[in-house]
Amino acid sequence: MKSIKVGLLGIGTVGLGTFNVLKRNQEEIKRRAGRGIEITMVADLNTVRAKELTGGTCEVVNDANMVINNPDIDIVIELIGGYGIAKDLVMKAIANGKHVVTANKALLAMHGTEIFKAAQEKGVMVAFEAAVAGGIPIIKALREGLTANRIQWIAGIINGTTNFILSEMRDKGLDFDTVLKEAQRLGYAEADPTFDIEGVDAAHKATIMSAIAFGIPVQFDKAHVEGITKLQATDIRYAEQLGYRIKLLGITRRTPKGIELRVHPTLIPAKRLIANVEGAMNAVLVQGDAVGATLYYGKGAGAEPTASAVIADLVDITRLATADPEHRVPHLAFQPNAMADTPILPISEITTSYYLRIRVADKLGVLAGVTGILADSTISIDAMLQKEPAEGETQTDIIMLTHQTQEKNVEAAIAKIEALPTVVGKVTRIRLEELS
Repeated sequence: MKSIKVGLLGIGTVGLGTFNVLKRNQEEIKRRAGRGIEITMVADLNTVRAKELTGGTCEVVNDANMVINNPDIDIVIELIGGYGIAKDLVMKAIANGKHVVTANKALLAMHGTEIFKAAQEKGVMVAFEAAVAGGIPIIKALREGLTANRIQWIAGIINGTTNFILSEMRDKGLDFDTVLKEAQRLGYAEADPTFDIEGVDAAHKATIMSAIAFGIPVQFDKAHVEGITKLQATDIRYAEQLGYRIKLLGITRRTPKGIELRVHPTLIPAKRLIANVEGAMNAVLVQGDAVGATLYYGKGAGAEPTASAVIADLVDITRLATADPEHRVPHLAFQPNAMADTPILPISEITTSYYLRIRVADKLGVLAGVTGILADSTISIDAMLQKEPAEGETQTDIIMLTHQTQEKNVEAAIAKIEALPTVVGKVTRIRLEELS
């Protein structure tokens, strides 16, 4: 049987990793796929570099459209990134009847519904394992491995940059700005790290997982997104004293009212396995009704870990290329005509627990005023830490952990607490998840 011919758009870090791993493991991959898979065409603006990297083993062009319009190309790998030219190229490839493999989480989170619809109508596949958590096969687990389950919730550390920063802040007691500079020096953070540290990258990935888990359209615009830029080393230290660690989590949960879809710093009990994921590693915890909790851990980025996922998609498409399109695994796990219109809840309607740090004047009656407001808002306290003021200080911190309550109740209570004359500045609020 003739080999599957692949066109590669972009031979940067992941593109080169894909090219090298496919070449190195070609015999093993052929045994698994049932036929050869070879990259025969590469498009990259820097053709001189691309020719050097590929060693003259394939055609190199500077125009991606030449790959997409080549009738001999069966699968197009899109590794350009972004959702401008990348979207145009993916849509053209689909229109030309080519299968697509992409690692582009931003593209799918923003335009996935349109892309999957076009692919369905054309009878081609769009595979995207590498778009979420790098080399961890979480998409395959959700689409296939857990298909018997009614997924209840997913919580993931799905951005290595922020996890590295939080690990360093906890281990060394350093502030955010100091650790960010170190992360940039070591290459964990980009020169412009906004997408990572503001939670946008994690929200793209959480949006995709939410769609697959619950059979809903991708709806990034409805996700609640917070980053880690306002986190202070003080709160990481207090959380540790209370038996918790702070991680940037992507969370999506099924509730009777709708779907929660949120990314934000979160306190997790230190005894949970996911709380002990350190450095730039990723982990995703999935709760299903039949299987219970399953944890997926590994490298979320890097040339060869991501290439591993890209090539797994190539193998899947190769195996299914001649199958009836109606009998392939649906892009978002559920049949297109069975997608649900379950609403995504606004952040004010979510229910969780909270960590509150309140800076107060060291005076009698302060604690009673705060607890009275919480009680009036039907918020009960689970644990509390009251620090003695340092010598000569007239202010101190009160730290509280609440039981579960609605976000809007906490917001209303915080507004009242901040209005007290004995409270100094803003109340620090971080959500807390037991993940049990």
